[in-house]
Amino acid sequence: MTAQISRRSTLKIAGIAAGAAGLGVGTGLAATPASAAGGAFAHPGLLHTGADLARMAAQVKAGAQPHTAGFARLTANRHAQSGWRANPQTTVVRGGTGQNYVILYNDIHAAYQNGLRHHVTGESVYADTAVAILNAWSAKLTSLAGNADRFLAAGLYGYQIANAAELVRDHPDFALDRFQEMLSGVFAPLSDGFLVEHNGAVVTNYWPNWDLANMACVLATGIFCDDRAQVARAVDYFKNGEGLGAVKKAIPVVHDDGLAEWLEAGRDQGHALLGVGLMGTFCEMAWNQGIDLYGYDDNRFLKGAQYVARWSMGGQVAYTENTRAKGAINGWSGRETASQAAGVDPNMTRPIWAMIANHYTKRRGLDASYVTRVAAKAAPEGGGGDYGPNSGGFDQLGFGTLAFTRDKATPAERSASPSGSTATPGSDSGAGATSKKGASSASPSPSASAQGGRGEDLAATGTSDFPAWTAAGGVAALAGGLLLLRRRNRQGGQS
Repeated sequence: MTAQISRRSTLKIAGIAAGAAGLGVGTGLAATPASAAGGAFAHPGLLHTGADLARMAAQVKAGAQPHTAGFARLTANRHAQSGWRANPQTTVVRGGTGQNYVILYNDIHAAYQNGLRHHVTGESVYADTAVAILNAWSAKLTSLAGNADRFLAAGLYGYQIANAAELVRDHPDFALDRFQEMLSGVFAPLSDGFLVEHNGAVVTNYWPNWDLANMACVLATGIFCDDRAQVARAVDYFKNGEGLGAVKKAIPVVHDDGLAEWLEAGRDQGHALLGVGLMGTFCEMAWNQGIDLYGYDDNRFLKGAQYVARWSMGGQVAYTENTRAKGAINGWSGRETASQAAGVDPNMTRPIWAMIANHYTKRRGLDASYVTRVAAKAAPEGGGGDYGPNSGGFDQLGFGTLAFTRDKATPAERSASPSGSTATPGSDSGAGATSKKGASSASPSPSASAQGGRGEDLAATGTSDFPAWTAAGGVAALAGGLLLLRRRNRQGGQS
């Protein structure tokens, strides 16, 4: 499948200006970085703010732990070397024949790691390397292709390449305008389109991580390109989206003990960890623009992360049986039931936990015992290239021990909320959300009208690139609401 969604054929937004205006401006406290006034956002302001980068540099210079251990993992990674040379492609293919996406994700991680190394050391050679990689890709890349997995490429590599570029966006040689055009014209249209049409499938066909990857791309692109309407779309989808990546569908059941069931725990451990990492990434990028999604709906994400952390370490967790519809709209159909949490390998890991643990325990002063324990077990976190050669080892940018270890916030900072939050936690019920004992609905929205989608393409879920992780070798290779969204009527064909 080689179709590429054009920018104008993705989303139609009604009244989006009001939603964008509601994003507001952050408080300016160190614990709650502020977004810029007016149309622009705070930069750098995706996974790392200027204060974050300054903290990393100061701690490493002072020889502080665990920062120096985290930095040692960065400098040891082959992607973090100034000798890296880009290999840009005109078309990147993920899924089907002619796959070459391994080239893209290796180059992205090299750009990110060199950019991060520059900020810690102050050495310009690393920034120059990152800029050269990013400029090479923005000068050549024109499309993403493949079967359904092309949407994974758009989502995962879109949010990642935006984060790499955010580290060097002020470099005098960085082609900022051209890079923004690439994000907005190549990556974001596919991600926007997936969240609207889900590749022509019924809305529950794809597990939460598919939505979450594309949500992260839409949010990162909106922030990087100072597009407030795009950021509003992503934030609204997190709260009330139709797909399984919306927070109350990815985490459908909240128990009185403070744990909340992670839907994808019924699938397998690797994909559940991927989802937690992606949701954490989404929340962190929003937080750095003054939007508190970490705390949304009474810290629902914390409860889900605690659940996955306990389960991943071999603890017993409840799981409410759920059945989701599969198939294409007006086409093939099926159903799949998950009745219990899958088995786990307590040694399986991804570099996702330091960011989450530090937010809840240091910024907010909350208890996150399971997340804290699993974060300590995973430390010091590495990044792409440290967890195996396959794509699952590159789904997160990593290096959380270096990047997110922080001191505890003051009581005033802990009690503050970013003024950019678009809604009071718990103010939106969200379709299909269940508190305490229920389970979410698996029924697609009656407004879903996307056409097309062959069964064999819809069934391509990337599982062939998510083999079980092998801990012994250190290998990790696994991989409103949006009532504002309107599905564009199409004359058939694959979206």
